[in-house]
Amino acid sequence: MDLSDTGSAIALISGLVILTGVAGVLVPVLPGLLLTWSGVMLWAVLGDGGGGARLVVAVLATVLTGLGLVIKYLWPGKKLKDSGVPASALLAGGVLGIVGFFVVPLVGLILGFVLGIWLVELSRLGLDRAWPSTRSALGAVGLALLVELAAALAIAVIWLFGLAFA
Repeated sequence: MDLSDTGSAIALISGLVILTGVAGVLVPVLPGLLLTWSGVMLWAVLGDGGGGARLVVAVLATVLTGLGLVIKYLWPGKKLKDSGVPASALLAGGVLGIVGFFVVPLVGLILGFVLGIWLVELSRLGLDRAWPSTRSALGAVGLALLVELAAALAIAVIWLFGLAFA
Protein backbone atom coordinates (compact mmCIF):
# COMPACT_ATOMS: atom_id res chain seq x y z
CA MET A 1 0.00 0.00 0.00
CA ASP A 2 1.50 3.26 -1.15
CA LEU A 3 0.33 6.00 1.22
CA SER A 4 1.38 8.69 -1.23
CA ASP A 5 -1.56 7.46 -3.33
CA THR A 6 -4.66 9.39 -2.27
CA GLY A 7 -7.01 6.41 -2.64
CA SER A 8 -4.86 4.25 -0.37
CA ALA A 9 -4.59 6.99 2.22
CA ILE A 10 -8.38 7.49 2.19
CA ALA A 11 -8.93 3.73 2.55
CA LEU A 12 -6.53 3.60 5.50
CA ILE A 13 -8.10 6.60 7.24
CA SER A 14 -11.58 5.22 6.59
CA GLY A 15 -10.55 1.86 8.01
CA LEU A 16 -9.20 3.51 11.14
CA VAL A 17 -12.40 5.53 11.60
CA ILE A 18 -14.50 2.38 11.11
CA LEU A 19 -12.34 0.46 13.58
CA THR A 20 -12.66 3.31 16.08
CA GLY A 21 -16.42 3.25 15.55
CA VAL A 22 -16.69 -0.48 16.20
CA ALA A 23 -14.62 -0.05 19.37
CA GLY A 24 -16.70 3.02 20.20
CA VAL A 25 -19.79 0.86 20.54
CA LEU A 26 -18.16 -0.68 23.60
CA VAL A 27 -16.73 2.59 24.94
CA PRO A 28 -19.61 4.70 26.25
CA VAL A 29 -18.03 8.05 25.34
CA LEU A 30 -17.71 7.49 21.58
CA PRO A 31 -20.65 7.48 19.14
CA GLY A 32 -19.72 4.08 17.73
CA LEU A 33 -22.33 3.50 15.07
CA LEU A 34 -22.09 7.04 13.72
CA LEU A 35 -18.29 6.84 13.55
CA THR A 36 -18.53 3.55 11.65
CA TRP A 37 -20.98 5.10 9.20
CA SER A 38 -18.77 8.20 8.84
CA GLY A 39 -15.77 6.07 7.93
CA VAL A 40 -17.74 4.36 5.19
CA MET A 41 -19.06 7.68 3.89
CA LEU A 42 -15.52 9.08 3.80
CA TRP A 43 -14.42 6.16 1.65
CA ALA A 44 -17.55 6.27 -0.52
CA VAL A 45 -17.17 9.98 -1.29
CA LEU A 46 -13.39 10.31 -1.59
CA GLY A 47 -12.07 6.79 -2.20
CA ASP A 48 -10.86 5.10 -5.35
CA GLY A 49 -12.66 2.38 -7.22
CA GLY A 50 -15.89 1.92 -9.08
CA GLY A 51 -18.50 4.52 -8.27
CA GLY A 52 -21.28 1.95 -8.41
CA ALA A 53 -19.72 -0.23 -5.74
CA ARG A 54 -19.06 2.76 -3.50
CA LEU A 55 -22.65 3.92 -3.93
CA VAL A 56 -24.03 0.47 -3.03
CA VAL A 57 -21.81 0.32 0.06
CA ALA A 58 -22.85 3.85 1.09
CA VAL A 59 -26.56 3.05 0.71
CA LEU A 60 -26.27 -0.26 2.59
CA ALA A 61 -24.26 1.40 5.37
CA THR A 62 -26.84 4.17 5.67
CA VAL A 63 -29.74 1.71 5.83
CA LEU A 64 -27.96 -0.42 8.44
CA THR A 65 -27.09 2.65 10.49
CA GLY A 66 -30.69 3.82 10.45
CA LEU A 67 -32.02 0.38 11.32
CA GLY A 68 -29.42 -0.06 14.04
CA LEU A 69 -30.28 3.27 15.66
CA VAL A 70 -34.03 2.65 15.54
CA ILE A 71 -33.90 -0.96 16.73
CA LYS A 72 -31.37 -0.04 19.43
CA TYR A 73 -34.01 2.09 21.13
CA LEU A 74 -37.27 0.33 20.25
CA TRP A 75 -36.49 -3.29 21.09
CA PRO A 76 -34.84 -2.74 24.51
CA GLY A 77 -37.42 -0.04 25.29
CA LYS A 78 -40.22 -2.53 24.76
CA LYS A 79 -38.38 -5.04 26.93
CA LEU A 80 -38.04 -2.43 29.71
CA LYS A 81 -41.70 -1.47 29.43
CA ASP A 82 -42.74 -5.12 29.64
CA SER A 83 -40.56 -5.70 32.72
CA GLY A 84 -42.04 -2.69 34.54
CA VAL A 85 -38.82 -0.76 35.17
CA PRO A 86 -39.85 2.91 35.54
CA ALA A 87 -38.24 5.80 33.73
CA SER A 88 -37.19 7.26 37.08
CA ALA A 89 -34.90 4.26 37.62
CA LEU A 90 -33.25 4.82 34.26
CA LEU A 91 -32.91 8.52 34.95
CA ALA A 92 -31.26 7.84 38.31
CA GLY A 93 -29.00 5.30 36.65
CA GLY A 94 -28.01 7.82 34.00
CA VAL A 95 -27.27 10.56 36.54
CA LEU A 96 -25.24 8.30 38.81
CA GLY A 97 -23.52 6.84 35.75
CA ILE A 98 -22.34 10.30 34.71
CA VAL A 99 -21.16 11.05 38.24
CA GLY A 100 -19.45 7.66 38.39
CA PHE A 101 -17.69 8.32 35.10
CA PHE A 102 -15.83 11.23 36.71
CA VAL A 103 -15.32 9.59 40.11
CA VAL A 104 -14.06 6.19 38.93
CA PRO A 105 -12.58 6.46 35.43
CA LEU A 106 -13.60 3.83 32.83
CA VAL A 107 -15.81 1.62 35.01
CA GLY A 108 -17.59 4.36 36.98
CA LEU A 109 -20.20 4.88 34.27
CA ILE A 110 -21.33 1.28 34.48
CA LEU A 111 -21.09 1.09 38.28
CA GLY A 112 -23.03 4.32 38.72
CA PHE A 113 -25.69 3.23 36.27
CA VAL A 114 -26.25 -0.08 38.05
CA LEU A 115 -26.22 1.58 41.48
CA GLY A 116 -28.72 4.24 40.41
CA ILE A 117 -31.20 1.73 39.05
CA TRP A 118 -30.78 -0.53 42.06
CA LEU A 119 -31.35 2.30 44.55
CA VAL A 120 -34.58 3.39 42.87
CA GLU A 121 -35.80 -0.19 42.62
CA LEU A 122 -34.81 -0.80 46.26
CA SER A 123 -36.95 2.08 47.44
CA ARG A 124 -39.79 1.12 45.10
CA LEU A 125 -39.88 -2.68 45.43
CA GLY A 126 -37.88 -3.59 48.52
CA LEU A 127 -34.74 -5.64 48.95
CA ASP A 128 -36.07 -8.94 47.60
CA ARG A 129 -37.28 -7.66 44.24
CA ALA A 130 -34.80 -4.82 43.61
CA TRP A 131 -32.02 -6.90 42.08
CA PRO A 132 -34.22 -8.90 39.63
CA SER A 133 -35.69 -5.63 38.38
CA THR A 134 -32.20 -4.13 38.06
CA ARG A 135 -31.11 -7.21 36.10
CA SER A 136 -34.01 -6.67 33.70
CA ALA A 137 -32.88 -3.10 33.08
CA LEU A 138 -29.28 -4.24 32.57
CA GLY A 139 -30.48 -6.91 30.14
CA ALA A 140 -32.23 -4.26 28.08
CA VAL A 141 -29.11 -2.09 28.06
CA GLY A 142 -27.04 -5.10 27.02
CA LEU A 143 -29.50 -5.81 24.23
CA ALA A 144 -29.15 -2.24 22.96
CA LEU A 145 -25.37 -2.64 23.00
CA LEU A 146 -25.55 -5.91 21.06
CA VAL A 147 -27.86 -4.41 18.44
CA GLU A 148 -25.50 -1.47 17.93
CA LEU A 149 -22.44 -3.74 17.81
CA ALA A 150 -24.08 -6.05 15.27
CA ALA A 151 -24.95 -3.08 13.05
CA ALA A 152 -21.43 -1.62 13.31
CA LEU A 153 -19.81 -4.97 12.49
CA ALA A 154 -22.17 -5.51 9.55
CA ILE A 155 -21.27 -2.06 8.22
CA ALA A 156 -17.56 -2.85 8.59
CA VAL A 157 -17.96 -6.14 6.71
CA ILE A 158 -19.90 -4.45 3.92
CA TRP A 159 -17.14 -1.83 3.65
CA LEU A 160 -14.50 -4.59 3.43
CA PHE A 161 -16.43 -6.24 0.60
CA GLY A 162 -16.79 -2.88 -1.10
CA LEU A 163 -13.07 -2.23 -0.69
CA ALA A 164 -12.24 -5.63 -2.17
CA PHE A 165 -14.58 -5.37 -5.15
CA ALA A 166 -14.46 -1.64 -5.98
